[in-house]
Amino acid sequence: MHIRPYQEADRPFLRSLYLAARQAAFTWRDTRNYRLEDFDRSTIGEEIWVAEQDGKLLGFVSIYRADNFIHNLYVDPLLPPQGVGSALLHAAEQTFTSTGSLKCLVKNDKAIAFYHKHGWQIVSTGGDGGEEYYLMYSPQR
Repeated sequence: MHIRPYQEADRPFLRSLYLAARQAAFTWRDTRNYRLEDFDRSTIGEEIWVAEQDGKLLGFVSIYRADNFIHNLYVDPLLPPQGVGSALLHAAEQTFTSTGSLKCLVKNDKAIAFYHKHGWQIVSTGGDGGEEYYLMYSPQR
């Protein structure tokens, strides 16, 4: 597996992946209004890294570099577990100039467990659009 910078040719697949992964992960939400274009809006001004193996895109992470903030980390939901999310998280952490942060929805138990496994800690709880999230910090560098 190779982690590389985003290329514009990746956009069609990443749009589809973003839609499918959110529909699979957010089982408690009504996702009928989710659209392919959501990827475009969600990654404006962010640095995007993609995981690729043998020419096949597996997932992506988008980072708001000014704040060392991971905004999105998604893996193709049709793939079996194979370390793609861990590789993307590690790549993102390597870009941080100080402690990294992210927001994870309180109801997203699978993602919370993933980040805890990698040493991320919940530092506070907030609300966004009527839904609670945890603010999490990366392990100390």
